[in-house]
Amino acid sequence: MTKLTHRAAGTFAIAPTPFHDDGRIDDKSIDRLTDFYGEIGCDGVTVLGILGEAPKLEGSEAEEVAKRFVKRAKNMQIVVGISAPGFAAMRSLARASMDAGAAGVMIAPPPHLRTDEQITGYFKQVVEAIGTDIPWVLQDYPLTLTVIMTPAVIRKIVMDNPSCVMLKHEDWPGLEKISALRAFQKDGSLRPLSILTGNGALFLDFEMERGADGAMTGYAFPELLIDVVRLSREGRRDAAHDLFDAHLPLIRYEQQPGVGLAVRKYVLQKRGVIASSAQRKPGSNITATAKAEVDYLLSRVARVDKRANLQPQSSAAG
Repeated sequence: MTKLTHRAAGTFAIAPTPFHDDGRIDDKSIDRLTDFYGEIGCDGVTVLGILGEAPKLEGSEAEEVAKRFVKRAKNMQIVVGISAPGFAAMRSLARASMDAGAAGVMIAPPPHLRTDEQITGYFKQVVEAIGTDIPWVLQDYPLTLTVIMTPAVIRKIVMDNPSCVMLKHEDWPGLEKISALRAFQKDGSLRPLSILTGNGALFLDFEMERGADGAMTGYAFPELLIDVVRLSREGRRDAAHDLFDAHLPLIRYEQQPGVGLAVRKYVLQKRGVIASSAQRKPGSNITATAKAEVDYLLSRVARVDKRANLQPQSSAAG
């Protein structure tokens, strides 16, 4: 598989890690999930991210999950989240993933970083630990990680570390940050950088217009992400917003802290992509009331996007 570069664009789905009801990793569902992402047209898949429940896995399990996705991925690029408290674990997972054929790795700052010097220094140390030959994605997610990286800090990290080829942008509000980074590139102070956006796609419509190259996030209908990215790149603004607006209530519901992953796995299970919506403990369960609300939202999305009409599959599966 080709390595990740600053030219990466399109849609990289953030994959949940499928588990059996008893908490064991579900290999067959990993295969189905990977096939699904490929069939609908994803350009890549990011595994072992924040919603991939990576901290709940043992080191050996994380390596096996990464390798399973990579082996099944065919033409899609696989990015592996390697964030961990210590560099030894990060180096081990990074090397194992790249040896298996991953395109690159994703690194998030640990929550204890506060000053600009601490932040830039940390990423220099990470790159020294994993090796300068591994292309990597800088994850900027202050809502969850509590680390604030200004555009200038991001620029310094990228310029100090040539192996950083992509920013996973999920600041909120963050539209001005995208504009600031693209302005740095125009004035020559920032080298070419792929910017893919996260945040559950809540702002994907305008992020594309601000200069994002695509999406790297999770949503139970990654086809929506693919379509919005494509329509935006084609300059079909109203079509992109119309489709996005139809999905927005479900996107918003899925973005709830603490319950979002349960919702996403529930819908993916309804779609027949994964066998169980189970999370490895500790994890949240989706209540009967929440399921009913999600089903109602699906029925509303289906008025515009027939792909959300899951009733036949639901009744057949039941």
